Amino acid sequence: MKTILPFLLLLFCGLTYSQTTSISGTVVDDSGQPLPGANIIVTGTSIGTVTDFDGAFNLSVGENPPFSVQASMIGFETVTIEVTKNNQVLNFVLNEGTALDEVVISASRTPERIFESPVTVERFGLKEIKNTASADFYDGLENLKGVDVNTNSLTFKSVNTRGFATFANNRFMQLVDGMDNSTPALNFPIGNLVGMTETDVLSVELLPGASSALYGANAFNGILFMRSKNPFDHAGISTSFKKGITSQEAAGDNEFTDLSFRAAHKFSDKFAAKVNFGYLKGTDWAATSEVDKIDPNRTRADLDYDGINVYGDEVSANIRKEAPASVKGIIPDVDVSRTGYNENDLTDYNAESIKADWGLYYRPWANDFEIQYVGKVGTGSTIYQGTNRYNIDNFFQQQHKLELKNDNFFLRGYVVSDKAGDSYDMVFTGININRAWKSDEDWFREYIQTYAGATLGGATEAESHAAARAQAESGRYLPGSPEYKAAFNKSINDPNLNTGSKFQDASKYYHGDANYNFSHLIDFAEIQVGGSYRKYSLNSSGTIYTDLNGPIDYSEFGIYTQIQKNIELNEDLDLKLTGSIRYDKSEFFDGFLSPRISAGLTINRNHNIRASVQTGFRNPTTQDLFIGLDAGRAILVGSAPSNLDRYVRTFDISDEGQALGQGTSVTQTGRVAYENSYTASSVLELADTGNPAVLEVANPDIIKPEQVSSAEVGYRGKFEGITVDFSAYYNKYKDFISQEVVISPFYGTAGDNSLSVAAIANDDYQAWSTYTNSPADVNSYGASIGLSTKLFGNFDLSGSYTYAKLDFDSNKFPDFTTNFNTPEHKFKASFGNTELFKNFGFNVAYRYSDDYFWEATFGNGLVPEFHVVDAQINLKVPSFKSTFKAGATNLLGDEYFTAFGTGNIGSMYYISWTINNL
Repeated sequence: MKTILPFLLLLFCGLTYSQTTSISGTVVDDSGQPLPGANIIVTGTSIGTVTDFDGAFNLSVGENPPFSVQASMIGFETVTIEVTKNNQVLNFVLNEGTALDEVVISASRTPERIFESPVTVERFGLKEIKNTASADFYDGLENLKGVDVNTNSLTFKSVNTRGFATFANNRFMQLVDGMDNSTPALNFPIGNLVGMTETDVLSVELLPGASSALYGANAFNGILFMRSKNPFDHAGISTSFKKGITSQEAAGDNEFTDLSFRAAHKFSDKFAAKVNFGYLKGTDWAATSEVDKIDPNRTRADLDYDGINVYGDEVSANIRKEAPASVKGIIPDVDVSRTGYNENDLTDYNAESIKADWGLYYRPWANDFEIQYVGKVGTGSTIYQGTNRYNIDNFFQQQHKLELKNDNFFLRGYVVSDKAGDSYDMVFTGININRAWKSDEDWFREYIQTYAGATLGGATEAESHAAARAQAESGRYLPGSPEYKAAFNKSINDPNLNTGSKFQDASKYYHGDANYNFSHLIDFAEIQVGGSYRKYSLNSSGTIYTDLNGPIDYSEFGIYTQIQKNIELNEDLDLKLTGSIRYDKSEFFDGFLSPRISAGLTINRNHNIRASVQTGFRNPTTQDLFIGLDAGRAILVGSAPSNLDRYVRTFDISDEGQALGQGTSVTQTGRVAYENSYTASSVLELADTGNPAVLEVANPDIIKPEQVSSAEVGYRGKFEGITVDFSAYYNKYKDFISQEVVISPFYGTAGDNSLSVAAIANDDYQAWSTYTNSPADVNSYGASIGLSTKLFGNFDLSGSYTYAKLDFDSNKFPDFTTNFNTPEHKFKASFGNTELFKNFGFNVAYRYSDDYFWEATFGNGLVPEFHVVDAQINLKVPSFKSTFKAGATNLLGDEYFTAFGTGNIGSMYYISWTINNL
């Protein structure tokens, strides 16, 4: 003890009197322009800061010289300078690197250069966000190589890669700071409606293709990673104000406002916090197509008209079959539909997004170990197109995360919950406004009676139909009238789809995941292990799911490992080998293994050739399993075994059926769709031929997980002033998940060639949309290439081409839809200069899309080719720490659409002012 005490006293004194070293300086690029937000780190420690708007920094270090300080920034080469004395001034000059030098985390769950990543990865960083000509950073993703962005609404855009896209895009995952921001109710991301504010975005990475080996069941067709700024590294206040107009032929010119605010403060080396707020308000792209869904040659003058953006006309009946026996002989054998209401009479097209998040960050030992609490809330209004068109109004979603992490591990848990707010189904709103002023039975009865009377009075067929519709329409509520408004408000507040259209939900899911990297403990290779667990709790009160009697709970989990080894073959050849495998298990299905192996060969440090083979899978979604929803034309029923008997419906029997002794009604469950049904195509063929022999029994199997085997090769290279990034892939799917429409008779057994055939002939049947796996071979393949260079000194020029092809025999399997929904050919290019002259830059972006056929549950149709030009100019004013930007999207003004049934996309013109006081 006598020996130890003096030693401790001496050590304490040494620590007390050790010098604090102060350093300061600037970071600029090779043209002398300041680089705000550059990272300044004391080498070998977590001590550091970031540069302010002028590229300046100050840092106090509790360490005596000599030591080294490193300056780095994404898109630039890292520079290290040795500190040899106190109060030393360090002036860093960073040379701009290429896009391939940028560091990504997503490909291997560990930092690595894009150049060396084992699979294809796209990145959208601070430089790209600043220079994008799109209205915001999320829209700017559509300029990335191989990426499709389908516009559902001004505030809801769906990102996708490598085909198989719908707006209910459950093949694609979106992570915000590690949290899945898919909505619990819908089981897919709704764009950036409740995502991130632009002032808080640090980087966006996109991983195309299957990634199940590291990220699990939902990482089937691609993942979007969005990372925010940590307040320890990015403190200060930033604001962005954007004002402009949207211009569309159908909706005219309308103002929009986009505001974001970020405040972050580092209170000490141990504690930091931040808060973000975002607000967007505008007018949505109006969808006004009156083209008939089934036959484009039909008009509103046709008897059985069903307009694309006209709702209520989905209610249709064969008037001869509905006619009483006394007049049946003079009633034609034709279908007649009720008159619908246009979509713009059923929504105000308000597009709004309000979101906020906050975070508390604690480093108890002032090193890289960090404890985070992050909360996010968002509400908004948008248009969503699924089986029908939905007005998502005052939708609310919240997330809460607790995470422990350092450079070698993370352990996080979070909960995501939503409330549907005042959302409603516009199709059923139109249907039930019609029913409010006259029931379907009364409407068709008046039509038939009037037609018969006019015909007996000597009228022609056309005159009789005109008179019949005029009489049946008597009493119709006109849009804008008090009666219409009352019926509209009653419908959108009633969740019973027989009488209303309210979308009701309060679902949630709980998620936990962890990862540990052993690289600091093991030298021969980098080894990672991890896992995840998720529990769903569906709670739509029976309006979407079959959860009328209480929430439906179920869970799934997964574990994985990855080994990565770098082998230096010689001074010019480096080989990087990566192997991953993951095991996932849902409580409804057998477990599944997802392996991935890849190899990357780097030649002369400027060329990288890579190849990978992997399998992926996706579990059926919550809707695939538990939906129970009458969508009008068909009833959607999920195929979880426990779901088949929970959906119960009573149907009326026709007079002909009653004459066969079948009673006046029949009660059926969703089970009939899977165990007593015909294919929809064979029922249509029966109607055309009258031959019962063409009927084909459907009885689809209940759903199971879908699998994909994927092979990919790629090349990344740096030539004299040019960078190249190429990839090609081939995907082979097994048990492809799809919806199949089937027809179930109210009596008889499918295939009995007698009673069930009579049911079909008497219109005593129901159409069901089932969730099952296709026995068809579904394959897809494609390739992308991107080139970038500098012209005339410092002008940036880049371009990319993407090819995508589906290999599927639709004639052999007419009842299955793959929803590939991507153009065969895409071309993108951009040209700009961040410093055309001092503090002034510009950028022009061009996109071309080949035409393609869109198929989804709402409807199928051709999406014509389109050409889009976006442009922006920007001016930095360092004295105000400000950047001003003026821009336009779709500068040519040629309206286009990316999906059947949506509104045409017009032009946007905006100016913005961003203050970055970091």
